[in-house]
Amino acid sequence: MKRLDEQVAFVTEVGHLKGVLRQTVLAGLDRPENSAEHSWHLAMMAIALAEHAPAGTDINRVIGMVLIHDLVEIDAGDLFAYAEQSEQDRQAIAEQIAAERIFAILPAQQAMTMRRLWEEFSQRRSPEARFARALDRLQPMLENLAAGGGTWQRHGITADQVLDKVRLIDEGSATLGGYARNLVARAVATGILAPARRASDELALGSGKRDQLDR
Repeated sequence: MKRLDEQVAFVTEVGHLKGVLRQTVLAGLDRPENSAEHSWHLAMMAIALAEHAPAGTDINRVIGMVLIHDLVEIDAGDLFAYAEQSEQDRQAIAEQIAAERIFAILPAQQAMTMRRLWEEFSQRRSPEARFARALDRLQPMLENLAAGGGTWQRHGITADQVLDKVRLIDEGSATLGGYARNLVARAVATGILAPARRASDELALGSGKRDQLDR
């Protein structure tokens, strides 16, 4: 019963992720997305977009990673993707401390397995982790497009800042990376994302527009 008690305590604890609000505002609902919704959405994306993962990718591991990757936000909270580096450094420390507490609720072997999966995602050590991170970067872009600009407009984000995040998508899936660049080009063309401030990124966006025409 001790083992079951620990497992139930863990699943009860992770339910608190539903109360962690993100910057993303959900189109049509006019409210912030919570981190549990975000994790569920990534799991559905992993299933639907599995064919765009590198050959041999274990999608079940990807699903596991995206479902647990933000559990540390129960303690650490969510940090905006475009936050300053100093804030990101503080967040990384807070998340490590949170991981120690939250995963330790489980029986020891399960705790170790889940903690290692979380670390694999965080450090992008495998094709599965890199594909999972690609999904994690793509999902907010889709939400911002659906919301007509969303956090991009609210925080004055520009195309070059978004393209910096697209590099992680490229790393996990060349197909999704190309698709994401086209989304950025479309967002700029329709006026829901401010143009890039760097000439090199303007050229990249131009290529993205041509790709859309070719299709």
